[in-house]
Formats: sequence, C-alpha cells, structure tokens
Amino acid sequence: MTASIVALAAAMAAAPASAEQLASVATRSTLEEAQRLFYSGHYDGAAALALTVRAADAGNLAALELRSSALHFQIRRVFGTPQNKERAWKTCGSCEELLAAFVTETNLGRSMARARLNQSAVDEDALFFLGKFNLNVVWLQLATLGRRSGWSEYWEARRSLDAVLTANPQHVRARVARAWIDYIVDTKVPWGTRWLLGGGNKKRGLQTVREAAQVDAPPYVQAEAMFALWDMQVRERSLADAVVTARALAQDFPDNRELTKFLDTHDLQGSR
Repeated sequence: MTASIVALAAAMAAAPASAEQLASVATRSTLEEAQRLFYSGHYDGAAALALTVRAADAGNLAALELRSSALHFQIRRVFGTPQNKERAWKTCGSCEELLAAFVTETNLGRSMARARLNQSAVDEDALFFLGKFNLNVVWLQLATLGRRSGWSEYWEARRSLDAVLTANPQHVRARVARAWIDYIVDTKVPWGTRWLLGGGNKKRGLQTVREAAQVDAPPYVQAEAMFALWDMQVRERSLADAVVTARALAQDFPDNRELTKFLDTHDLQGSR
C-alpha cells in the first residue's frame, strides 16, 4: 500500500472531511513520496509521481519544480560525464525525449510563477520557484551539458532568489539555490567573463550550504541542503568531509545508489 493511500485512509477514519480536504491530504502525501524517491535516487519514479500531483493540482509549483529537477537528474544519469559532450549527446538514446519533457515542465512552471507574481510581486513562493526553475535550466545547460547558454535564465534566477533572501534571509531552499549560483559561476564560467555575471564565490557557496544543512528544517528541505553540501564536497575533493555527509544521508536514503557507490569506494572505515 502506497504512502498516499495510507494517508488518505487515515484521514477518512479520523474525522468527517470534505472531498477537497481528503484530496489535499492525498496530494500532499503523494508529493512527499515523490520527494523521498527523488532523494533516494529513483528519479523516474519521482518524475512520474510529481506528474500525478500536477494532474490533481495544476497550480502546484512544488510538484512542477520537483519533476523538473527529477528530469534533469535523469538526463545527468544517462548522459554521464563524457569528455566530448557534443558527440555523447548525439548518441544518447533517451536524452532528447527527457530534455523535451524538462523544457515543457520548466516553461510551464515559470509561466505559472510569473502569473502569480503579476498578481503579487512579493509572493515568496512564486519568487523562489521562478528562481529555482531558471537555476535548473542553467545547471542543466552549463554544468551537465557543458553549453554556454542560459544567461537570461541565470539573471532571472539571481534576481528572484535575491528578492526572496532580502525579504526572508532564513529561507533555506533559497539560500541553497543561491549558493549554487555562486558555486557554478566560480567553477564553470571562464575567469575573464565571471564579472559579467556578477561574480561567483565557491567558498561562500560551500559555507552557505554547510550552514543551511545545520538548520532545523522540514526533512526534505534539509535533505536538499545536505545533498548540496555532499555534492560540493565531492567536487572540491574534500573526501573525508564528504564521507561524513554521505553517511548521514545514507541513514535516511539507504537505497540511493550514488551514495552507496561513493561510500563503498571512499568510506575506508566501512562503518555505514
């Protein structure tokens, strides 16, 4: 029995409720299950469940963003890290279909976020998700595919996330997303053109996610910060620190195969 069905049954047994309330409980539970699948590395399942949530709740920006991220990570997994990215893309059987779905989901999410901002320019959720959708595009193009594109998305992401953090400096997800901007610009953009993008600072990005990972936040918000920290530690070859972070993550997501592979290779103490 899936988590969403269990939640729905429990809600029905607890007290009389409207159909709308029951649907909301089931939708929220399904989204949480999609988040669990995402952080467990089951990106196809996460994308499918997020689509189910979107079908039930068309304006659910969280489901749209999760599906966008899951599709990106599916691309990243099948595409790998080839030396010749252009040639690898041409031979990637499923990449084009995944990219088309990613573009559809991301464009839909951005349109919805902008529509909400037209109604209220200080809508924090809409500002955050607009920034995150755009960051997903930048991350896919620059870091995964190695393409020098996505600059308009970069600026919209930066403006949106900065607006969130100006109003709410403790917004954990915005802090993590903004830290990725600092990190990506510093590590993926040629030195001579970084100033055109407002500069980057990988040390600041790493410190920000380290602090965000220590905040007492909802489980999947904290998981996002912890995975960002682990990712940056691996990229920086801070392997001892990365092992500590990976061990903590593996306790909550034991079937994440990237964590398992990393710990099998680098956890010399074998204390998982």
